[in-house]
Amino acid sequence: MPKDGVQSVVELSAGLDSLLAGIYERSRAEEFGLTRQHFEEVLQEIARKYLPTDAAHSDVRELYASLRAEELALARACAAGNEHAWEVFLTRYRVKLYDIAGYITKESSAARELADSIYAELYGTATRDGQRTSKLASYTGRGSLEGWLRTVMAQEHINRYRRQRRLVSLDEETEDGIQFATPEAEPAIAVDPRVEAATDEVLAALPSEDRFVLASYFLDNRTLAEIARTLGVHESTISRKLDKLAKSLRKQILASLGRRGMSRRQAQEAIEVDVRDLRVNIRNRLAQETAGPAFSKKKAEAPADGS
Repeated sequence: MPKDGVQSVVELSAGLDSLLAGIYERSRAEEFGLTRQHFEEVLQEIARKYLPTDAAHSDVRELYASLRAEELALARACAAGNEHAWEVFLTRYRVKLYDIAGYITKESSAARELADSIYAELYGTATRDGQRTSKLASYTGRGSLEGWLRTVMAQEHINRYRRQRRLVSLDEETEDGIQFATPEAEPAIAVDPRVEAATDEVLAALPSEDRFVLASYFLDNRTLAEIARTLGVHESTISRKLDKLAKSLRKQILASLGRRGMSRRQAQEAIEVDVRDLRVNIRNRLAQETAGPAFSKKKAEAPADGS
């Protein structure tokens, strides 16, 4: 490798190390009992989940910088069994959890039951292979912890309802790649109808290829590599496209909610869950013309012998 190439790699590594040190410091991970090595392992786990294996350093830095570091450290410390972290968690979220449960169930006793069951799953009373398991270990810091908790509680509420009706649970359907649509007779998730309207408006305006990429990744569970091969581009190109689409969608949905009478703060609270994790009913909108003109044109321009 040329000397200047070696220097470039060293500079990139040093820059990433400096970023990690800064994130660790402001995350309060040490206060919550997480060593820097443990916290970096968490960040690497998140990077493996959301970035291709050959992602550029700039993509890794951008992902790490976008994470809610303190909330991530708190959640993972709670999952690891740190009592101080759990005390901080309860101070911040105990009342909010009961408020969320009340909003979802619309009934006080059911709200207490739902919140208490979530407490048990968050704290990690269950064990697997001799190890305590906590739902908080799946929080990645990409959206707010409060928004993530709201989604977890809404899912659990539906699971409980469906178990009572002897239907397949939402988790099982999700694992099988099935998009869950709540029947009218089932309990409603706490989603402001203006969010659905704004989301539908923004998705309707997307170019067909963008809809194809979103539908393939979020609805059909195709990998970045599979989507890239279909469109004839590099895997990292799809990764960057998804990231840009997510940021653009969030910005446009916030603007649309503003036009629908929400203040900036109300709009941000209404879409607390990261836009990349949208759970609004979007299959019908994204499924329309997902192959689209741009994709069709690429296929038409391909040589007949496939070379």
